[in-house]
Amino acid sequence: MFRQVLLRRLPPRMLPLVAAVLLQKDKKETGFYHWRREKHPYYNLTVKILRARNIKGTDLLSKADCYVELRLPTASPITYRTRVIDNSSYPEWNETFQYRIHNAVKNTLELTLFDEDVLVNDELTSVVFDVTGMVPGRRVKNTFKLREDKEELDVEFFLEKSSDPPTEVLTNGALVAYPCLSLKGVINKEDKSNLREQASGHQFKISLPGSYEKQLCIPCKTDSGQNQGTPFVFHVGKDMCSELDVELEQTITVIQDGVSPDFEEHSTILGSGTVPLQSLPPGKEIETTLPLGKEQNIDLHMKAEQITKDLDVRLGFDLCKEEREFLNKRKEIASRALKKALKLREDLSNEEVPVVAVLGSGGGMRALTAFYGSLYGLQQLHLLDSALYLSGISGSTWCLSCLYQDPEWSRKDLRGPISKVRDKMSCSKVGAFSSERLKYYFQELNAMENAGRKVSFTDLWGLIVEYFLQQKEDQSKLSDQQEAVKRGQNPYPIYAAVNVRPNVSGDDFAEWCEFTPYEVGFRKYGAFVRTEDFDSEFFMGRLIKKHPEPRVCYLLGMWGSAFAASLDDVFLKVVGSGLSFLESLGDVVKVIDDCRRSHFRDPMRLKTRLIIPGGALVQIFQDFFKSRVTAGETFNFMQGLYLHRDYNSLKKFVVWKGKHLDAFPNMLTPMEESLYLVDGGFSINSPFPLVLQPERDVDVILSFNYSWEAPFEVLQLTQKYCKERGIPFPQIDLNEEDEENPKECYMFMDADNPKTPIILHFPLINDTFRKYRAPGTERESEEERAFGDFAVEGKDSPYRTLNFSFESQDFDRLVELSSYNVLNNKDTLLKALSLAINRRKLKK
Repeated sequence: MFRQVLLRRLPPRMLPLVAAVLLQKDKKETGFYHWRREKHPYYNLTVKILRARNIKGTDLLSKADCYVELRLPTASPITYRTRVIDNSSYPEWNETFQYRIHNAVKNTLELTLFDEDVLVNDELTSVVFDVTGMVPGRRVKNTFKLREDKEELDVEFFLEKSSDPPTEVLTNGALVAYPCLSLKGVINKEDKSNLREQASGHQFKISLPGSYEKQLCIPCKTDSGQNQGTPFVFHVGKDMCSELDVELEQTITVIQDGVSPDFEEHSTILGSGTVPLQSLPPGKEIETTLPLGKEQNIDLHMKAEQITKDLDVRLGFDLCKEEREFLNKRKEIASRALKKALKLREDLSNEEVPVVAVLGSGGGMRALTAFYGSLYGLQQLHLLDSALYLSGISGSTWCLSCLYQDPEWSRKDLRGPISKVRDKMSCSKVGAFSSERLKYYFQELNAMENAGRKVSFTDLWGLIVEYFLQQKEDQSKLSDQQEAVKRGQNPYPIYAAVNVRPNVSGDDFAEWCEFTPYEVGFRKYGAFVRTEDFDSEFFMGRLIKKHPEPRVCYLLGMWGSAFAASLDDVFLKVVGSGLSFLESLGDVVKVIDDCRRSHFRDPMRLKTRLIIPGGALVQIFQDFFKSRVTAGETFNFMQGLYLHRDYNSLKKFVVWKGKHLDAFPNMLTPMEESLYLVDGGFSINSPFPLVLQPERDVDVILSFNYSWEAPFEVLQLTQKYCKERGIPFPQIDLNEEDEENPKECYMFMDADNPKTPIILHFPLINDTFRKYRAPGTERESEEERAFGDFAVEGKDSPYRTLNFSFESQDFDRLVELSSYNVLNNKDTLLKALSLAINRRKLKK
């Protein structure tokens, strides 16, 4: 209302300014729907490490041998360090370090105090300091209180505006993409150097800090037919102050004495030289002779040019064009389905059609089987066509992947696909481990590794799942499913995974990643790549090396990788709590509000974090209990992108949690080389976060829960997730009777907020199905009563998560139970859809 009144009363020339202000407000809540260009200045940052006081080292017999490491990855790929002050509790350095920082990104300086040791240098304390908000021209001296026993570190900061011109970047409000340089070169192009005549043990090591390739090794001797020298390519940020380092290395292989056949290699650096990246004129080929020392030179032919093509990573929080086009087509189908089901007098317009999402939880083959039944129930009620989204996690993704192999699956009677799955579920799975099959696994994984892909146990598991589901090689890819949605004929499938850290509990950090026929990406960062390009190599938003799209079976292994649990995750799921003693032994993080004391006025500045490590022994315990040795590893398509200076204004980041990684921008995913994508059940065992994003504007969620224990846990975890991020979600109120004896269906809604979706939650229980073979029709014969009288859960249940084969009758029971529970709650379903139509009108 305020916006409408304001716009009516203002003169036309003021409208652009008002629009800019209003859009800026929206940006701070959700980020930019589309990327935009921003131009920001450079600043020169001077950091002077002065002194420390009352430092207690780790050695019992001597004082600490202290030095400080400085890391600012948004400005320099190099970790700097002071000199070591031996045997002193009051070390004084007075050493100065220079950085050129760009104002578009979140520049966070890490200062780490070490005690040098003979074997391993001990980390004493770290300080994470956001330089945002510093006033240019004002010198700031900070005394960081490292521990409670008066340990202190004095550091002086000075910021001044750089004479370098401002640089334009692309950003979506969360991530920033800089201009990228491609440095192509040839060693010894004209073969002038006598280095070619040297022994085969000689090689060049060429490195460019901050580049994607980092270091390349090139033998001195080339094939006799290669007269044009050896080419090399690096990709690096245009404004990264880096140097091309060239080393000539000699490697000698020594045979060990005795009967052991082992060999030992000794390497010696014979010479080295550097070429500053800034000295290369953009877009021009140059030839230079680089001295390596000791009368040895190397001829280099190089050309550095900026990559001008559009980004290959889509930056933005809006839905992709193909999904938006799908929704327009699908809503026409949903409108007809709702008109028939609800007996409406008039057709609904696309704007009036409620967005219905159907979710399937995890649960292995139990989830696969039950999801078929739930979908069949919706089809019998003629409500399957009202669903716009169909999303699964873990075992439910196995169901979806089978269905979407048929582009017309939802237009056909689901009893056909169910019958085919029954045959595969009831057969033995021993063939998955036959010698012929094991040979096939080895050949496939070896071919992947030879192609430069990162191979893990998850890939092997995907091949095993392929056999469980298909009993044959399946060449289909996720992008093939575009055929199943291009006319809006089926709901839009969304497959879920979470990105974790190998040594961090999924309860502490998990980022939701969505897989659709058109895109793979993170709504948290607003970063997406084409499905065909997933697991290819990207840097700074550009496609650097294309790999073939992985087959669906490898994705199935990732989406259902429950074995990737750490011991801490296992305790969390089985006992109900993690290994809490690890938290008491782990790193201590203290949040220091130094904004007022240091006159930092920028509201987007992160508070300073002080990290006191738990120690080397504790780290060993942490790694043992929290590591995921079997987590799948893939190329990170966000590598080389940086976090925007105001990223922490977005509600998608829970920066306010002191220890959460969201408050440590240098540790977040864009700064990592790899993604570790695992089963989404390590976070929430249902893909709620993927459909609750405001861009999808979901009105009704049909939640099918196939887990045994804690039938409402996914709702409670989702409620917590939404509360932390400001996402509308209804209050989940339950009593003891609900917890002990759940009903077939629950409806949760917020009557006062139409932006809050209506939740219909279906726990997997056998209640009235024991008595009724269909809603209102009692079982009559002894055979019918015996068919319905079974327990879904229990130690002797055939539906255990690790059971991958069901007898035909057990399969039929579970399908019919899941279908019945939907049919028996027809009135609740129709009521929710009717309410959603009315509530959608209130959203405008």
